[in-house]
Amino acid sequence: MKCISWNVNGLRAVVKKGFLDVFHELDADFFCLQETKLQAGQIELDLPDTYYQYWNYAERKGYAGTAIFTKREPLSVRYGIGSAEHDLEGRVITLEYPDFFFITCYTPNSGEGLKRLAYRMAWEDDFLHYLNQLDSQKPLILCGDLNVAHQNIDLKNWKTNRKNAGFTDEEREKFSALLDSGYLDTFRYFYPDLTGAYSWWSYRFNARKNNAGWRIDYFITSKRLQPQLNDAKIHSHIMGSDHCPVELDISL
Repeated sequence: MKCISWNVNGLRAVVKKGFLDVFHELDADFFCLQETKLQAGQIELDLPDTYYQYWNYAERKGYAGTAIFTKREPLSVRYGIGSAEHDLEGRVITLEYPDFFFITCYTPNSGEGLKRLAYRMAWEDDFLHYLNQLDSQKPLILCGDLNVAHQNIDLKNWKTNRKNAGFTDEEREKFSALLDSGYLDTFRYFYPDLTGAYSWWSYRFNARKNNAGWRIDYFITSKRLQPQLNDAKIHSHIMGSDHCPVELDISL
């Protein structure tokens, strides 16, 4: 089973840059998007009839938003995490299947000057509680832009970013707490020491050309799915967004 996650940073813009070509080329069982930045009815995608489409839109126009396109019809679909505080920005979709949950997430950014860090910390606690509730029922696959580079090797210039959004001690500690709760960072499971593997690059300073990036897009699974993991990939050659797609191959 091939799973793809891609923060498109505005789906309408990426469609003009060859999104459908990428979609068909990757031919995934699950194709997840974050930061779609649109409302219902603002786009029509010519996807094959074999895909079921699920969208979660932010109340604020042109902001956040997630989507899942899947060949597998779920038993049920949930939008958000059941919290009025967190569910206005279209950040989470959960699909339930007989043997697992599949979740895509666009984690809130702590913002310039860390003005949203306190909210981010509350989100982290509530989202982990949500995941643990699901995991107590059946194993899960979580993907998305989780807006944190966990280890020093997950970004190029870690020394100068210690207090910047996405690499604060607080955010990294929350990610460690997630993994310690019974989950795997699948890319690091396969490639624990690989450097230079990034999924996001700033549009400034020729960052992508120089591969001065961050790995902030993930596939996380329940640890008990480890025997079924086959591979994890970062498609850094695919353009169109400031992020690139990431992939998980799993036998389910």
